[in-house]
Amino acid sequence: MADEKSMPKNYVCTVNDQQRMQIENYCREHGWQFSDLAYGHWKAAGSKINVAAYKSGKLTVQGASTADFVLYFLEPEVLHTTGFGYDEPAAVLKCEPITPHGGIDESGKGDFFGPLVVAGVYTDEEIGAKLAAAGVCDSKLIKSDKKISEIAQKIRSIAPGKFAVVTVGPEAYNRLYKNFGNLNRLLAWGHAKVIEELLERVPECPRMLSDKFGNESLIRNALQTRGRMIKLEQETKAESDVAVAAASILARDGFIRIMAKLSESCGVELPRGAGNNVQAMANEIAARDPELLQKISKTHFRTWYRAMGLPEPEKIPWQGR
Repeated sequence: MADEKSMPKNYVCTVNDQQRMQIENYCREHGWQFSDLAYGHWKAAGSKINVAAYKSGKLTVQGASTADFVLYFLEPEVLHTTGFGYDEPAAVLKCEPITPHGGIDESGKGDFFGPLVVAGVYTDEEIGAKLAAAGVCDSKLIKSDKKISEIAQKIRSIAPGKFAVVTVGPEAYNRLYKNFGNLNRLLAWGHAKVIEELLERVPECPRMLSDKFGNESLIRNALQTRGRMIKLEQETKAESDVAVAAASILARDGFIRIMAKLSESCGVELPRGAGNNVQAMANEIAARDPELLQKISKTHFRTWYRAMGLPEPEKIPWQGR
């Protein structure tokens, strides 16, 4: 993984029509300025970043905020790939010796329907080797729900009593979001809850590692007495660490399970993400049962306001956070 300060300031990839629309919706929701583009669909300018979508399917990203945009939105939410910032794109897990530590990751923060699930896994040299041998890697690289479930079961068997999972259902999520008023603060609260639970089960754990999503002080301030003694680390692409990768799989497995239950209760298969198909489903459910929509979705998404026919909140310019 390249040092964050030396991350590339440009990125080029190919997207299909649906992916291009997802990117356009994201940029518009975050108040980016759009302009015409020769031989292209559009050009959008945000804070220290420019994105251009060409009719050939090529997408270019340029500017100081390129790394944040690609790492936290484009790759995980649209392309479903990893590789930006890696010297070796094929690398999945770090090959360096594993020292005792815990890894934390979450699933569901970019999905309109369903819960937010945060998980943590403790690993040392022995556990880490077994997890790697079991096929543990960043959950975004695993496209099959069945495979996620299989590897999650292996993780629970390899590290019994050394993992923690906190599930925040949609209704609880909406209450918490209203209290915190900010997704990063809510995420920090979830991470802190997992850290506290993991430390109760593995009190000798010396440090915790998570993917970088905000200022470390957010998590630090949310921790209780025991947790405040732990060494906290945040890295971009932290899923290359075996403990964080294992946590990402447990979190994804929890998200998939809850989504299946919600879909069954609704009588329809709820789509993931926040694209056009999600908006269409939200519109359909709102038309027949608006109370149900509130119980199964994250109501701070613009998808909610559109489905309910409500004025959308004022757009806040994206600041690369």
